[in-house]
Amino acid sequence: MPRVLCLLLASLAFGQGIDRIQTSDLRRDLTYVSSDALEGRLSLTPGSETAIHWIEAEFRKAGLKTSLQPVPLWEFQPNHAAGFLKMQHAGKKEVFRAPDASGQYPEKVDVSGGVVFAGFGITAPELGYDDYAIVDAKGKIVVVFDHEPQETDPRSIFNGRGNTRYATIRVKALNAQAHGAVAVLLAPEPNRKHPTNQERIAKIGNAAQTNPHIASEAIVGDELHIPYMSISDAVTAKLLGAPGDFESEIDRTLKPVSRDLPGTTVVLHMENSVAQRKRSFNVAGLLAGSDPRLRAETVVISGHFDHNGADGARIWHGADDNGSGTVGVVELGRAFSSDGTRPKRSILFVVFAAEERGLLGSYYYVQHPLRPLASTRAVVNFDMIGRDETPSRQTDGAIEIAPDTSNELNLIGTNYTPEYRRTVEEANQRIGLRLNYKWDKEASLNIFFRSDQFPFTLRGIPAVWWFTGFHPDYHQTTDTVEKIDFAKMEKILKLAYLSASQFANEEKTPAFQSRTQPEGVQ
Repeated sequence: MPRVLCLLLASLAFGQGIDRIQTSDLRRDLTYVSSDALEGRLSLTPGSETAIHWIEAEFRKAGLKTSLQPVPLWEFQPNHAAGFLKMQHAGKKEVFRAPDASGQYPEKVDVSGGVVFAGFGITAPELGYDDYAIVDAKGKIVVVFDHEPQETDPRSIFNGRGNTRYATIRVKALNAQAHGAVAVLLAPEPNRKHPTNQERIAKIGNAAQTNPHIASEAIVGDELHIPYMSISDAVTAKLLGAPGDFESEIDRTLKPVSRDLPGTTVVLHMENSVAQRKRSFNVAGLLAGSDPRLRAETVVISGHFDHNGADGARIWHGADDNGSGTVGVVELGRAFSSDGTRPKRSILFVVFAAEERGLLGSYYYVQHPLRPLASTRAVVNFDMIGRDETPSRQTDGAIEIAPDTSNELNLIGTNYTPEYRRTVEEANQRIGLRLNYKWDKEASLNIFFRSDQFPFTLRGIPAVWWFTGFHPDYHQTTDTVEKIDFAKMEKILKLAYLSASQFANEEKTPAFQSRTQPEGVQ
C-alpha cells in the first residue's frame, strides 16, 4: 500500500482528535493570553507568571501529566559605559568601548591573554573543516568571524546560501571553550553582503517602539561559561591588518588560515549595574504513549510563552509572537488527549520560558531534559503561526516575500531532516497549505537560530520551526489579537496534528542528517 494512503488511513483513525481543534478555542485563549491583564508576558514579571499558571491549568484540564521545570536565571543590567576592550598591539596600547567593543555577561568579567585568530571559529568534522586544526587556543582570547564561509555560494558545503548549525555565536563560543579559550571576540565578516547583527536588530523597530525596561537574562550554570564581545570593523582591522584577505582565502580554499597574533594582548572588562538570581519555569504536559515498547520515546510539541512586557500604558501584547504558538500547543494537548486512540509514543507538550531573552528555556531544557534526548524522535515548534507574512523593515532587501501568503506556512530546519519534511508534505495533501522552505536558504537574518527548535538541532534531533512569517507588527505594540487569522491557525494545527500523529505512531521515525545538501542537489 502506498505510504501516502497509509498516512491518510492512519490520520482518519484520529478523526476525533483533529475535530477537537476549533477556531473558537483559539480565539478565546489568544484573546486572554495577549490581553492587557498579562502585561506582555515579559520574562520574570507577574504577567509571565500568570501565563505559566494558565498553561499548566489548561494542560491539567486536558488530562495531561503536568510539570513545571524550574529554569534558574540571572537577570542583569549591563553597564555598557563601563565596559571596554584594551588592546596592546605593535607596541601600542588602545582602549575601545561600545559600540566598537561591547558585550554582556551575568557576572563581572576581567579576562586578559594573548590572542589567536581562528577563522570562522568552526569545527565541523562531517564537512572536513576545522578552523582550529592549525592553532592552539588554550588560555588565549580567540578572534573569529561571524557567520560562515562561502555564504553567497549556492553550492557551498555550508548549506548553500543558508545557515548551518555552526553559524551562530553561541556555537562558536562553545567550540572556543572546548579548545581551551578564555574568551571570544566576534568580528563582522569583512566581505559581508548583509547587515551586521546590530544593524539587523535596529531595523526591527524604532526606539519609540522598544520597551526600555527589558533586562538581560542568562542561564545560571549554563554550559557556556566563557564571555564574548562583539567588535567593530575598525577593531578587527587593527587586530588582523587585512581581514578581508583572510576571509577571501577561506572562501576560495575552505582551508584554515588561523594563526597566533604575536605581540598582541587583550583585556576584556564587563560589569553590570544590577545582577540577581531569579527563576522562571518551562511548562510541560505529558501524554503517555500506549505501546509498551515505544512509550519511552518522545515527540515534542513546543512553543514559548514570553514576550516583551509593558511600559506604562504601552503593552507589547505578543498575540502572534508567541501567543499564537502558546495556544497552539495547548489546543493540540487537548486534541490528542480527547482522541479515543492514544499514540504509541509519548507526546510532551512544552511551552518554554525566556525565548525572547535568548532561547533560555529551551537551552536549559536540552541541558536538563524531562525526557531523554536520545529517544526524542521529533520536535514540532510553533513560533508565530497566526498571521500572513508581509514585507517589513527587517525583511526589506533581504528576501522576497510572495504577494499572497494567506495560505502559506514556512518550515525552518527540514534541510537537516528530509524525512520529517516528507511526512509533513504527505499530511498536507489532506490540509492544503502552501509550504515554503525559503528561510533555510537565507543567511543574513539568522532565522535558523531564532526559535526554540534550534537547541534540539544542536543535539542532533529532527526539529523544525513552524512559522507564518514576519510582518510590520513584529515586536511592536501593534501585534494584537484582532489581526490574527484563526482559520489559518486551525489549518496549521490540524497539519501539525496529522504530522505529529505519524511521528508518534510510525515504526520508522525521521532521521537527522548532519550534513545539509547545497542548492540544486537532491
